[in-house]
Amino acid sequence: MKKMTEKALLEAFAGESMAHMKYLIFSEIAEKEGMPNIARLFKAIAYAEQVHATNHARNLGLIKKTPDNLQTGIDGETYEVEEMYPVFNNTAKFQNEKGAEQSTHYALEAEKIHMKMYADAKNSAEKGKDIDIKEIYICPVCGFTHIGKPPEYCPVCGAHNSKFKKF
Repeated sequence: MKKMTEKALLEAFAGESMAHMKYLIFSEIAEKEGMPNIARLFKAIAYAEQVHATNHARNLGLIKKTPDNLQTGIDGETYEVEEMYPVFNNTAKFQNEKGAEQSTHYALEAEKIHMKMYADAKNSAEKGKDIDIKEIYICPVCGFTHIGKPPEYCPVCGAHNSKFKKF
């Protein structure tokens, strides 16, 4: 692929990905505000943005077999844990931005868990086996991720496990 086209598709992929997430967040807000049809509209258009992002990713060669996709996940989480979030968190501390400091800390702690989960899953996928997971719980406050019954309180932010989302 020629460099200008690749750059354009990478930018389009990033934009569509961001729009997808933003619209899902907006959908949750509309739902909480008692506007289920607006929430549904946001979810539908978020899905359309995901379709666009997937098409761009396919053309960029980003979509591969599961072990390779897991390695991409491991690489991304490792970068976030070892480089990105420590720097972002230190910047927030330096500039006394408490909200940014908290959100980057929460993300860093969750990404550490994700990195290990992806590595374990990759080991299974390379053997042609799926992983044995009955349930996964996510803390909606900080993103703490737990396989199986979660602890009573989130070890990162202290939220009660009754708030966790089950997958």
